[in-house]
Amino acid sequence: MEGVSSLDEPLKKLLGGATAKVMAEHLDLHTVGDLLHHYPRRYEERGKLTALTDLPLDEHVTVVAQVADARILTFNNGRGKRLEVTLTDGSGRLQLVFFGHGVHKPHKELLPGRQAMFAGKVSVFNRKMQLAHPTYQLLDASDADEASEAVDAFAGRLLPIYPACKQLDSWRIAKAVDAVLPSARDAVDPLPASLREGRGFTPLPEALLKVHRPQTRADIEDAKARLKWDEAFVLQVALARRRYADTQLPAAARRRVPDGLLDAFEAKLPFTLTEGQEKVSKEIFDDLATEHPMHRLLQGEVGSGKTMVALRAMLAVVDAGGQAAMLAPTEVLAQQHHRSITEMMGELAEGGMLGGSDRGTKVVLLTGSMGAAARRQALLDLVTGEAGIVIGTHALIEDKVRFHDLGLVVVDEQHRFGVEQRDALRSKGKQPPHLLVMTATPIPRTVAMTVFGDLETSVLDQLPAGRSPIASHVVPAKDKPHFLARAWERVAEEVENGHQAYVVCPRIGDDAEEAEGRGGKKAKAKKAAPEEDGEKRPPLAVLEIADQLRGGALSGLSVEVLHGRMHPDEKDDVMRRFAAGDVDVLVATTVIEVGVNVPNATAMVIMDADRFGVSQLHQLRGRVGRGSAPGLCLLVSEAHEASPARARLSAVAATLDGFELSRIDLEQRREGDVLGQAQSGVRSSLRMLTVIDDEEVIAAAREEAVAIVAADPELERLPELRTVLAALLDKEREEYLDKG
Repeated sequence: MEGVSSLDEPLKKLLGGATAKVMAEHLDLHTVGDLLHHYPRRYEERGKLTALTDLPLDEHVTVVAQVADARILTFNNGRGKRLEVTLTDGSGRLQLVFFGHGVHKPHKELLPGRQAMFAGKVSVFNRKMQLAHPTYQLLDASDADEASEAVDAFAGRLLPIYPACKQLDSWRIAKAVDAVLPSARDAVDPLPASLREGRGFTPLPEALLKVHRPQTRADIEDAKARLKWDEAFVLQVALARRRYADTQLPAAARRRVPDGLLDAFEAKLPFTLTEGQEKVSKEIFDDLATEHPMHRLLQGEVGSGKTMVALRAMLAVVDAGGQAAMLAPTEVLAQQHHRSITEMMGELAEGGMLGGSDRGTKVVLLTGSMGAAARRQALLDLVTGEAGIVIGTHALIEDKVRFHDLGLVVVDEQHRFGVEQRDALRSKGKQPPHLLVMTATPIPRTVAMTVFGDLETSVLDQLPAGRSPIASHVVPAKDKPHFLARAWERVAEEVENGHQAYVVCPRIGDDAEEAEGRGGKKAKAKKAAPEEDGEKRPPLAVLEIADQLRGGALSGLSVEVLHGRMHPDEKDDVMRRFAAGDVDVLVATTVIEVGVNVPNATAMVIMDADRFGVSQLHQLRGRVGRGSAPGLCLLVSEAHEASPARARLSAVAATLDGFELSRIDLEQRREGDVLGQAQSGVRSSLRMLTVIDDEEVIAAAREEAVAIVAADPELERLPELRTVLAALLDKEREEYLDKG
């Protein structure tokens, strides 16, 4: 298999140390194979200009444009020089600026009428789009040497534009690709020959050649069709193998027992379950009754009653002699679940206690911050089996925690848990427990097939009766300050009518945070760009906003704060008082994003709303309108009207349909970022596949993968596919798959 080796060559052998270092550090490209799979983002035609009107803000872009005019301006009494160049594409304009000693060369070269490729980050200065200090490559250079270099690099009519970074622009990446392109013929083809021929795909080496150096648009389509399939197929084989391995595990069947806890619980419910809840519960009960562990993803809109479905599953398992554990991502949420579950169960949650039901069980809470005595008691109740249900945070995974007979694990908001944690909890059962994963982030079907591909999916899409509509509006604080004043009036009116409100801010705002983390970085960024007219102020903070409101717009109301750095008892106390109606306005960070349930809270103001993602805004908004009074959500933003950030906010304001929003969210983000992947820095293994547009490819690849794995689980007859899988599933990508 020496063919593999040339693609495994480190880039520094072929490109030199400096370029290889930048590629490794900034683009995560280490080997020849990595660079061959770093595909162009798009292709420009020589002589055809890029549309300048719809460039994305804050992104690194490469454009082909023509110089309209250039002028040198002085500032600081003539001590400083600035070169301003205006580019045109015939419809829009874009400003370039160069400072200091860097103005002489571009001033000589960027003459009106010249055409070039420009690369840089798009920002807004004085309401105009600009690129500061872009790099550029002349495309119609008069100087023969320069011209020939530009023409050699882009001999074709189609100029590939690569995902680039500040340190390495697209045309330098193109030159590096030229150096490694001959290795493409050694690429190991993962597709079984019968599949490749059956679907009429281009061989892999040819597809790589065509994607990097296409002669025609048809070449690009050809290459893309093939490379998309590879990605979808390899990923689906990995997931199919994981599902297959899971079905081989033994589990204790937990069949529903009549006249137990579950029946007693249902008899005292004051409402009937929705059709959706009944349907999903049946799927879960059927899974629990089998002798292989259930692996099910339950996704439901904010407030669709997922907790009720999960509780029924937990009670069924307790009836069948097992224990159930519910894992929540934060202490606030664990406490919230514990409170709402014990309230729903009433005396059934006090098994073995005075006044408890003889059919009941104990429901215990286990979190990291509990006192030693309470913790000891909770651990004892688990090991003796006295407690049928435990609700907790990561603390449940610790070595010290032992169960009598763990039958079901419910994980809330899965994308915050890695598979290692899932496995650690699993290993606490005598044999693998059943697993139910819940998320309130609506996930389009294709993403469920890729990111959660090892789980079967159930969807709850009806809201229970009695939930009220939520009106959402964008408040443009910069353009129309009186709108913000009116927003606070609306909050005061809600309180006057006997209701409560949330105000959400992106930051806590104390010195510890300023010195490190986001505040610190922001402060540095500010220094580095004196020209940038205060574009980069730090995000608004809970402590500052709460003080401003107490002393101004909401003086006279009871305003409290809630954030992740408070002591758990303090958090719990604030939450309890807010739930009891003693606090009018709660100023909080996103700790309230999931699961907090106060039906009397009707208004929410989200400050700096453009700093949150679409799904997060949708989650936050779901905290209001939970009772009989209609909800109001105000998205406050200083974002520029034409910016993508404002477009995102308008989309959130326009629809309450989480699935629709998750589509919009996906279209606006990189695919690997499906559930906030950018934050963890793990690179997505999807480079060509767009999860949102390639539903057919993913579904077809899934079918082929399932058939192949069923026939040959170890892939013994497909050594090439095994080789490629091993490369895909190295540690980092495996984590990507697991964390989703």
